[in-house]
Amino acid sequence: MSGEINISGATEVDDGLRDRFLAWQCRLRQIAMRRDGGRPSPGMRPRVLDGDGRPLSGPLTVLLVPRDCEESGHFFRHQVRKTNDPNEIYTKGLGYLQATYFQKPKTFRDEMTALFQVPAPSADTLVAIGRCVLAFDQFNQAYELPCRVRRLDPVDDAFPATLWHNRIFNPQLPDNVTILGFAPDWQQGRAVSPTT
Repeated sequence: MSGEINISGATEVDDGLRDRFLAWQCRLRQIAMRRDGGRPSPGMRPRVLDGDGRPLSGPLTVLLVPRDCEESGHFFRHQVRKTNDPNEIYTKGLGYLQATYFQKPKTFRDEMTALFQVPAPSADTLVAIGRCVLAFDQFNQAYELPCRVRRLDPVDDAFPATLWHNRIFNPQLPDNVTILGFAPDWQQGRAVSPTT
């Protein structure tokens, strides 16, 4: 994708592209949870590019956030707080994610999130620019999604949901983290030829 990233608040959404992308992402995440112990696959770690295709940061692990993230957020927080055993936290959290969590793509928000440990110069750069292209690629499918980037406030319900989800895999994460939201412009996004 070249040139300026167009994320001009279009009101109409390309439901077809969004629905295909979220279904693909849910399938990748089901495989990662059920076969790979939750290890993020390449399709869950997009390249972060500017409008001319130049890298802005290394690949990011992005999360899909449920539209109603209160239940999952409470579950993850409870698992992390109830024991000091990281293996028990991981096993319970992974079991939750392996069950039905990723079976309904339409239950997820358009905005994806990514967590950064502080200091996070790459996160600061992305917030300052305010936009990027996330380039996803795996299993003969690829997408380039221009996104608006914002820093999530801790009172945003996606902030604790993202933090506690990540703590299932790393219970030692501090409270002082940066979480960014990436909201795709579905009108400008596109499926592209895979590189792998």
